[in-house]
Amino acid sequence: MARDEELKNRWKSLVTKLSNQFADGDALELDAIIYLVGVQELGQYHRKYKKDDKLDLMHIAICRLLEPYGYYEFDFFDEEGWPHYKIKEELPVLKAGEQAVLMKQAIVDYFLEKAFIQ
Repeated sequence: MARDEELKNRWKSLVTKLSNQFADGDALELDAIIYLVGVQELGQYHRKYKKDDKLDLMHIAICRLLEPYGYYEFDFFDEEGWPHYKIKEELPVLKAGEQAVLMKQAIVDYFLEKAFIQ
């Protein structure tokens, strides 16, 4: 139970910090945070993204976030600097709530690794 409480506290802290930095304090949702991770991983911060690009950024983020769990592996950067990943292991079938918990844990781990939160 302590691990669940720790995740909940770290998630709340992360959402607050990111929301203050990127959304004038309006609470960011999970998808928005995934998008921010994608932009971070691509490293092209000051450009405008089309709808398809935004979906691709979220895909990059999901691959990067789940890479430490053994589901994806970085493959290469294309000529435009976009990272590509290959599937190492199929994701298990998860209920929506379980998916959210997995992604929140992966995001918290990512921002711990980046020393953005403690």
